[in-house]
Amino acid sequence: MKKWLAILSACMLMLVAACSNSSSGSEVQETKKTEDGKTEVVFWHAMSGDLEKVLNTMVDDYNKSQDEVEVKPMFQGTYEEALTKFNTVAGTKDAPAVMQTFEVGTKYMIDSGKIQPVQKFIDEENYDTSQWEQNISSYYQVDGEQYSMPFNSSTPVLVYNKDAFKEAGLDPEKAPTTYDELQKAAEKLTKKKGNQTTQYGFSILNYGWFFEELVAAQGGLYVDNENGRNGNAEKAVFNGKEGLNAFNLISDMYNDGTFYNVGQNWDDIRAAFQSKKVAMFLDSSAGVKTLIDNAPFEVGVAYLPVPKEEDRQGVIIGGASLWMSNGISEETQKATWDFMKYLATPEAQAKWHVETGYFAINPKAYEQDIVKKEWEKYPQLKVTVDQLSQTKPSPATQGALISVFPESRQKIVSGMESLYQGVKPQEALDRAAEETNRSLEAANQK
Repeated sequence: MKKWLAILSACMLMLVAACSNSSSGSEVQETKKTEDGKTEVVFWHAMSGDLEKVLNTMVDDYNKSQDEVEVKPMFQGTYEEALTKFNTVAGTKDAPAVMQTFEVGTKYMIDSGKIQPVQKFIDEENYDTSQWEQNISSYYQVDGEQYSMPFNSSTPVLVYNKDAFKEAGLDPEKAPTTYDELQKAAEKLTKKKGNQTTQYGFSILNYGWFFEELVAAQGGLYVDNENGRNGNAEKAVFNGKEGLNAFNLISDMYNDGTFYNVGQNWDDIRAAFQSKKVAMFLDSSAGVKTLIDNAPFEVGVAYLPVPKEEDRQGVIIGGASLWMSNGISEETQKATWDFMKYLATPEAQAKWHVETGYFAINPKAYEQDIVKKEWEKYPQLKVTVDQLSQTKPSPATQGALISVFPESRQKIVSGMESLYQGVKPQEALDRAAEETNRSLEAANQK
C-alpha cells in the first residue's frame, strides 16, 4: 500500500542487489549472544506508527516468556525500503534472522536463494500447520512447501455508510452483493446540488490490489500456468472476461456520474468516505476499525460484490509474512522458528487481531475472550473474517506468483486511470497485459 514511484525505484535497486549477491558466496553467521547468554534474533520489519508499538509489545512478551532467546525488532522503513536493504546484506553476516516481506515479494524472496523455507522446521518437529488459516498460509506455499510464516494479513471488503442507505431508501442491513445491485444502489446514493455532485455512490482506489481481488472473486486468474504456481508465469490473462467485468464496472459507473475518481492515496479515499463525499468504497479489512471509530455515521461492512452470473469464489489475502534467512547459524534458525511459533499462538494472534485489525493466522484466536468482546463492539470485524473463511481454495484465490508484481500493478493503475480519459476498458486491459508480458519475458530470461 505504498506510493508507486517508491515501488518502481525499489524494484530496480532489488535487481541490482540481486545481481551483486548472486556473484558472491554466502557467509554463515556465527550465533550472536546477548550479555546474559541468550541467542539473539534480529527481526527486520516494516510496521510503523501504532502497528510498531503493538509489534514491539508482542516481541517483549515473547522475550519475557522464556530465557533462551532475545528478539530485537528493527524498523526498516516501507516494505520496499526494507526489501532493498535486505538484498544488500542477504547471505552475509549482516543479514537479519527474520525478515517481514509483503505478499507481492513472495516470488522474489523464493528466487533470491537467500532464505530458509520454514518447511524444514515444520517437518523436523511435525508441526501442525492445520492450526493456521489455510486461506492465508496457502499464499506462501508452492508445490506443498511452506516458504514463510504468514503474519499480518488482510483482504478487501465493501464499506458503506448505513445512514446514507437509510436516507436513500435502501436497506442498511443489505449491502449490494452483485455489480448490478452495486450500480443501482450507487444511483440512489449519488446526490447533486445544481451541477455539483455532493455525494458519489461508489469509489475504488486506483490500486492494483483491488483489481486483482475483483478478478479472483469471480474465479479469474491473473497470469497463466495456474497463476504462476504450476511453473513460471509467461503471460498475463487478467484481460479476459473477469478483468473486463471489473473495468466495465468502473468505466460505466464513472460515465454515469456515480463513481468518484479519488486517485491513489489511501488517506484521501478514507477522508472522502468520512466526509460523506462517497457512500460506498472498497477498503482493506485492516482499516475497518479505524473507519468505524472516526466516521460520524454508522459504518457497514460487506463482502466484495461479483457479477450476478458468477459464483462468488472469495478473496486473496494481502499483507506480509515472515521469512527466515539462510545465512544464519542453525542455532539462530531454531531460535527464529521458536519466535515464529510463539507469534502463531492463539493468545498472541488474538492480541494482534484486536489491536491492529489484521486477521488472526490461527483461527483459535477468535475463541479468546478479548476477541469475543471486541466483536461485540465491532461486529463488522467478524464480517471480514467470515468472508475469508468462506473463500474457496483455488489458484485464483491463492493469488498470483510473479516476481514483477509491483511493475504489473502499476500497469493496472495506469489502465484504471485511462478509463477516466475515455479509453475503452478492453483496450486499457490489453495494454496493461502487454506491458506485463514484456516484464515477465525479461524476468524469465534471467
